[in-house]
Amino acid sequence: MEDQHIKKTNLIMFPLGTVGRDMMYNLVTSYLLTFVLFTHKLTAAQLSAITAIMVAARIFDALNDPIMGNIIERTRTKWGKFKPWLVIGILTTSVVIYLAFNVQLQGWAFVWFFGIIYFAYSITYTMHDISYWGMVPALSSDANTRNQYTSRATLFAGIGGMLAAAFIPMFTAGDNAIGGNAVTAYGRIALIIAILGPVFLAFTVFGVTEQRSYKDDPVPPVSFKKIVGTITGNDQLMWIALIFLLQQIGNGIVLSGIGQTYIYVEFGYKGIFFTAFQMLGMVVTAFLMIFYPAISRHMNRKKLMSILMAVSAAGYAVMLLAGLVLGTGNAKFALITLGYMLANFGQYGFYLIMMISIMNTVEYNEYVHGTRDEGIVSSLRPFLTKMASALTVAIANFTYIIFNIIHYTNGIADLEQAANAGEISAEQKASEITVLLQGVQHSQTLGLLVVMTVVPLALMFLSYVLYKKRYKLDEGEYQRICREIEQRKAGKA
Repeated sequence: MEDQHIKKTNLIMFPLGTVGRDMMYNLVTSYLLTFVLFTHKLTAAQLSAITAIMVAARIFDALNDPIMGNIIERTRTKWGKFKPWLVIGILTTSVVIYLAFNVQLQGWAFVWFFGIIYFAYSITYTMHDISYWGMVPALSSDANTRNQYTSRATLFAGIGGMLAAAFIPMFTAGDNAIGGNAVTAYGRIALIIAILGPVFLAFTVFGVTEQRSYKDDPVPPVSFKKIVGTITGNDQLMWIALIFLLQQIGNGIVLSGIGQTYIYVEFGYKGIFFTAFQMLGMVVTAFLMIFYPAISRHMNRKKLMSILMAVSAAGYAVMLLAGLVLGTGNAKFALITLGYMLANFGQYGFYLIMMISIMNTVEYNEYVHGTRDEGIVSSLRPFLTKMASALTVAIANFTYIIFNIIHYTNGIADLEQAANAGEISAEQKASEITVLLQGVQHSQTLGLLVVMTVVPLALMFLSYVLYKKRYKLDEGEYQRICREIEQRKAGKA
C-alpha cells in the first residue's frame, strides 16, 4: 500500500522539476536552428554540415542513451540511482546552453564550434532526461497513479514549453527584441534559462521520495549486450519505439523551425505572431494534461486515439486550405492558428498515450524476462525524441535549401549582425527586413506550408495504424500481467 503523504508530495515535487528542463529543451529543439539561421550567414554547404552534425549527434545517442540507462541501473548511492545524475546532468547542460547562444563565430569556425557544443548537449541533457523519466516506474506501479505522475509531469513540461514559446519569439524578433537584435536577445535568454533549469529541478532532487527496492539487488554490469538484449528482447518495446519515432517526427516538424520561418515570411518578422501561433497551439493541450487520468478511466487508449486522429486530420486540413485559398491577412493567420490548435491537440494526445505505452513495457519486460530494467527501457524514449528532433531538423534544412529560403535568412542574419555591431539602428533593421521579405514568392511559402501539414499528417496516420495493429499491452492485458507478477512474487515469499 502506497504512503498517501509521500504520494501527494511526489505529485507536486516531481512535475515541478521539469519546468526548467523543458524550457531548456524548447530553447534548443525549437529555437537553436532559428537562432543559427537568423544570426549566421551560411552557405548551403555549411547548412548541410550543420544538418549532418545534428543527425550524427542523434545517432551517437543511439549508444549514449541506453548506456546512460545502464549506468543508472548500476548506480548505488545514499541518494538513490537517479538523483546524482539529475544534478550532474542539469548543471552541465546549463553551461553548454549558455555557450551555445553566446559564442559569436561565423562561417566554418562556427560550424566546428556547433559540432562540439551540440554533441556536448546530447551527452549532458541525456544524463538528467533519462534519470527524470526513469523515476516514474520507481514512484509507483499502480496504473492510475502512474497516469497521474505522467500527466502532471507532462503538464508542467508543457508549462515550461509554453513559457519558452511565449517569451523567446517575442523578445528575439520585432520591436521587443532584447538589445534591439536577435544576437543579444538569444544570448540573454539562454543565460536566464540556464539558471532556471537547475532551480526547478531542485524540487525533484530534494522533494521526491522514490521506491528503492532495487538497492539490495546485485549491481548489473555495464554491458552493451545487456542493453541490446533488453531492447530487442521486448517485442512490445520495439513496436512502440517505431510508432513513437514516426509520431514524434511528424509532431516536431512545425516546431523544428519551419513553422516559425513560415510565420515570419508570410506575416512579417515579428515575434509576437509566432508567439500567438505557438502559444494557442499549446494552450489547448492543457485539457489533456489535466484530464487525461480521468479520461483514461472511462475510455481505452485505442478508442481515444481514433478520436485524436480525426481531430488532427481536421486541423491540418484547415491549415492547408487557408494557405491555399486566402491571401495574407488576419483571417488567414487566425485560420492557420486554429488549424494548428486542432492538429496539436491530437498530436499531444498521441504523445501522452505513447509515453504511458513505453513505460508499461517495464512490467512486460519483468513478465517475460524476470527483470524490470527501468533505466534501459526509459532511455529509449529520450533517444527516440532526440532522433526525431534531428530528423525534423534535417527535413527543415533541406526544405530551406530546396525552396531557397536561406537567401532570405542570410539577408536577415546580415542585418541582425549589423544591428548587434551598432552599424544600423533597430528601426532601420526592421525596415530593411520588411523589404527583403517582400521578395518571397507564393510557391516558397506554399512549400513550407505543405511540409508542415501533409508530412505530419501522413506520419501520424502511419503511427496510428501500427499502434492499433501491433501494440498489445492494452489496459486489460497490462492489468493481467501486473497480477501475474504479483502472484509470482507472492509464491516466492
